[in-house]
Amino acid sequence: MTSIGTVAFGPQITAAAQRNGLDPTLLAAVAAQETGGPGANSGANVVGDGGHGHGVFQIDDRYHAFAATPAAMDPAQNADYAAGMLSGLLQKYGGDVHAALSAYNAGSPTATGTTTNWGGGTTLGYADSVMAHYAQLGGTARDAAVPELADTTTSVNQLQSLASASSSSAANAAPAVSAMPAPSLPTTQQQTQAQQSAAQAPLKQDFYADGDDAE
Repeated sequence: MTSIGTVAFGPQITAAAQRNGLDPTLLAAVAAQETGGPGANSGANVVGDGGHGHGVFQIDDRYHAFAATPAAMDPAQNADYAAGMLSGLLQKYGGDVHAALSAYNAGSPTATGTTTNWGGGTTLGYADSVMAHYAQLGGTARDAAVPELADTTTSVNQLQSLASASSSSAANAAPAVSAMPAPSLPTTQQQTQAQQSAAQAPLKQDFYADGDDAE
């Protein structure tokens, strides 16, 4: 497992990822996308998106009752809620990480979602931008494939190319990074744990009705 000890709220993100069968570095990359930005691979515990996005993962109070509670501003609980949603989406889309990230942001597995300007004329869609953060954080796969998910091997291969392409696209605005393997997918035991956790958190429909991050 890649250490994310230098990332803000790293222990909370790691614990939430492990409880939900996710790669901690992938979850950290989502936090960086939500409340960090190009050149910042750590998130921040803030209220954004016009007052609707709460915490490190910007849970939207227009779609999630959890976001309107004090718990939403607790980094540990915020990370656990976000991890539960992302894990559920990975299950829903057969282990396709790019599709899960797109749906996490925009409600559709094929959506471009929120776009981020990485400078130098490079603009990345939500999933691609997360993968650029993921590559900068040094993400590595823990498991090559999960037999129970039919499209796992294909998804892993596609994401290896995606991480490389996203990093190359952002090269003019951020320090150069090497192409990294795709984030790992849940093991069978982790899938069971993730499904139990995801059942407590509704699948995300759309964090950003206006398409803006809290960066």
